Order: sequence, then structure tokens, then C-alpha cells
Amino acid sequence: MLREKLYCFGVLAVFCICGLFPQTSQAADKFKVLVVMSYDEDYPWNKEIKEGIDCSVPAETCEMKYFYMDTKRNPQGGEEKAKEAYTLYQEFQPDGVIAADDNAQSMFVVPYLKDKVRTPIMFCGVNAAPEKYGYPGSNVSGILERQHLRESIAFVQQLVPSVKVLGVMTADNPTGRALVQIIQSNSDTYSVESVIFKLPKKLKEAVTMAKELREQCDVLLLHALQGLRDESGKALTEKDVVPILTETFGKPTIGGVIYMVKYGVLCAIISRGQEQGETAAKMLLQAMQGTPLSQIPITRNKNGKAFINVITMKALGIKPKPMALKGVELVKTEKQ
Repeated sequence: MLREKLYCFGVLAVFCICGLFPQTSQAADKFKVLVVMSYDEDYPWNKEIKEGIDCSVPAETCEMKYFYMDTKRNPQGGEEKAKEAYTLYQEFQPDGVIAADDNAQSMFVVPYLKDKVRTPIMFCGVNAAPEKYGYPGSNVSGILERQHLRESIAFVQQLVPSVKVLGVMTADNPTGRALVQIIQSNSDTYSVESVIFKLPKKLKEAVTMAKELREQCDVLLLHALQGLRDESGKALTEKDVVPILTETFGKPTIGGVIYMVKYGVLCAIISRGQEQGETAAKMLLQAMQGTPLSQIPITRNKNGKAFINVITMKALGIKPKPMALKGVELVKTEKQ
């Protein structure tokens, strides 16, 4: 009798232990996350977004894969890269996707994933209105990228009170055209009298436009100029382009991200790629942990910080009042 009881107890113990193993294994499983970046791995904006994601996604809970579409340097290859990203998606079978910037939406998310799979997808760095991509979708939410342009204009006017006409130069690509639409729709809220837009495709065009704008504008916004071509057709970086354009324009310039100020732009209230990546990652974690997408609404960046390039400020002969420098971080131009 005792032997039978011991046998039954042993069998029961085995079943209990075996029943626990799948739960323990499941608890140890990591969420698989695929991140699809519109641009290349060395692009500063992508680096900032990746920093934000990596700081927000616990390594012990998530397995990450990054894919770079490289559409700044090779826009014609974007659709083929999107196919490669979808093949990786099918092979990796992620629990969630982060898609950064506009090209990843139009070329990858919308054709392959939006409302077609159950995988939750969070976008970040999107300049266009979300309605352009049909967002939000049944499986899509995210964070928009909005320049702190109103604040940057007010900031440069503290340094140079005579600023009345704004020039905007951005590359003739989806990101640039989306920025123009956003600025046009909000132009009546800016503290300038008028705005003039220029969208070059080549550096030579951009230099000619900068000379024209020098006669027409008091301040120039330089934004998203990565990928402008030189005379040989080579795609240039913003580090190549910005010093040439700031010197050609010869007046105050503003930007939207910290590296533009480090390349020679006078000042900016910056938006941070880290905020984009961090917010998208936290939203995705919520979704993967079971929060319905309907409870994770589309948001936008909120935080901005003031920067001034002191080398550029000195070259322009600007001597701001001490109050204008309160809370401002001062940087110097990076050497080429």
C-alpha cells in the first residue's frame, strides 16, 4: 500500500514538474523585435533613434534585429530593400516591428504589413500627416516627428531681432516635401512675415538657391539635405553639404537636430531621434504585452532644447543679450 502511494505521488510529481517546464520556457522567451530604418546605418538621425530604442528595450526581454533601407543614398533601390525587409520579417517572425521615417512607411509598412498581419507596428520619425499612410491602422500606431520650428524662429529672433522672412531649404524627396506641407499648413503661426521654399536635388542647385535666398530672406532653415548629389552623381552627407550652404548664405541659419548645429548652422531648438526611438519602443512593448492598439494613440515629440554654434555666431558678428543664452547649450563646429 505504501509502495503504491509512493508510486502515485511520484507520477503526480512528474506531471507537475513537466507541466511547469513549458511555462518556465515561455517566461524565458524573449520578444522578437524587427526595426526597419529608412536610411543607412551611419546616418546620424538613425543612430539617435537606435540609441533611444536600445535604451528603452530591456536586453533580457527582447531580441532585436535592425534592417537599413539606405534610401537617402540610394532612393531607387528602396522598393527592393523593402522586399528584403519583408523577407526578413517572414523569416524572423517578430512579435513587433518599429519602422523609422517616411520611406519605411510608404515602401514597407503600407504595402506589406498594415492591416495585413496581426503583428503590432510602431512608426517613428514620420514627417507627413499620418493620414497619408492611412494611420492609425488596425495594427499600426506610433510617434510623429515635428520640428520645433515655431520655437526656433522665435529663438533666432532673440539673437537677431530684424529677422522677418524665412527661407526653407530641404532636399526634393518624400521627407523634404512632407516638411514643406507641414510648414505651409502652420505658417500663419510663425513670427515671420513670409516663407520661401527651395527643394534642390543636387548640391550645385542648392548653392545657387542659397545665393538667391541670401537676397530674399533673413534666416534660412536647412533640413534633411542628406543625399544631395555632387556633379559626379555621388550622394553627399549633411556634413559635406551644410558648411558650404551656411557659408554661401552668409546670414543666420537654423536647423532641427543637434548635428546640423555642429555642422555649422547657427542655432536650433532641436528634436531628438532618441525621443522618437524611446517612445516608439515603449509603445511597442505595451502592444506586445497585450494593450490593444486602440488604447495606444498616435503621439508626437514634445521635448526640445536650445543650441547655438558659437563659431558661427562669432563669424556672423552676433552678440546676444545674456538673457538670450539662458539655458542654451553652446557647441562648436565639428572639423571636417
